[in-house]
Amino acid sequence: MNDPIRNVERMARMRSLLVAALSPASLELVDDSHQHVGHVGARGGLGHFSVDIVSDAFAGMAPLARHRAIYDALGEMMTTEIHALSIRARTSSEA
Repeated sequence: MNDPIRNVERMARMRSLLVAALSPASLELVDDSHQHVGHVGARGGLGHFSVDIVSDAFAGMAPLARHRAIYDALGEMMTTEIHALSIRARTSSEA
C-alpha cells in the first residue's frame, strides 16, 4: 500500500542525494504515486516520482548519460524505494 508519509521521507532523501551529487540550480520533485494506486509497484510499497532538475553537471552529456547520473546519485533507492521515475534533466542554458 502507498504511504504518503513514507513518500515524503523518500523525497527528502532523494533531494539530499541529488543535491549532493549534482549541485542543481533548481530541483523539483513530485510524488506521482497516487496516480498508480493498484499498480504492481505501488502495491509493493515503492513510489512513483517525477524529477525536474537543472544542473550544469549535465553539460556535454547526452540525455541517457544525464539519466544515468541521476540513477547513480539515487543509488540503491532505485531498487528499494523507487518503482518509477520520470526525469527532465537540463543545464542552466537549456532551462
